[in-house]
Amino acid sequence: MNTWRRRALSGYSWAMLVFLYLPIAILMLYSFNQSRINAVWSGFTWKWYVSLFENRQVMEALGNSVTIALISSVLATLLGTAAALAMKHFSLRWRSIVHALIYLPIVIPEIMMGLSLLVLFSQLHVELGKATLVMAHVTFSMPFVMVIIAARLADMGSELEEAAQDLGATPWETLRHVTLPLISPSILAGFLMSFTLSLDDFIISFFVAGPNSTTLPLYIYGLVKRGVSPEVNALSTLLIACTVLLVVVAELLRRKDSKSITL
Repeated sequence: MNTWRRRALSGYSWAMLVFLYLPIAILMLYSFNQSRINAVWSGFTWKWYVSLFENRQVMEALGNSVTIALISSVLATLLGTAAALAMKHFSLRWRSIVHALIYLPIVIPEIMMGLSLLVLFSQLHVELGKATLVMAHVTFSMPFVMVIIAARLADMGSELEEAAQDLGATPWETLRHVTLPLISPSILAGFLMSFTLSLDDFIISFFVAGPNSTTLPLYIYGLVKRGVSPEVNALSTLLIACTVLLVVVAELLRRKDSKSITL
């Protein structure tokens, strides 16, 4: 009976993986298709990737996405690191409530967050554009950074920091020479996670983007409305590859950081 259950669970797991990733694999495969018709395979080609880099609108959207992702990730990492350190070292009267408020953007539906940010910017008479995109991306990615760094601080304990202070180090010296070096892999992992979330975001960006701040996901959405073409497949493949690479690097850094704790 146990063997049958294990086989059934294994089969179900593989079926779910195939269901999730088979469409992505087909999309990536047809990005190399010589024909513009996705239903017919007519040969291997790189021409759709070449045409992408010759498309000025694609390069502009890519530049907007990378610029917004870099700026928002740096700000989210700084704010998330500061928030995690503050939550550990300072006793707050309503700590659990503050934790819930900080983590709330993680569970709030993105369409609700995008709509609420749009209403906020409208009430404040803030023109929609790159600045509103950066503020929105910082808002939803900062809690993810804080979660990663807070987990590292909880595993690290306070023994090393207390030892440094017993030896005469000031709080600033302890932070600079002990705490930050120990959590630096988690900080980098949080930055990469924030960059990935910003680069891939569509729903929130759809609400707060201006006419001259089209990001890559918004540009892909505009192309899809006119029909799925090989250029869309190629652009989506590049975006997926970049996302997977960043997530893998962030996970490797997190595992390296976890192993350093046990050692």
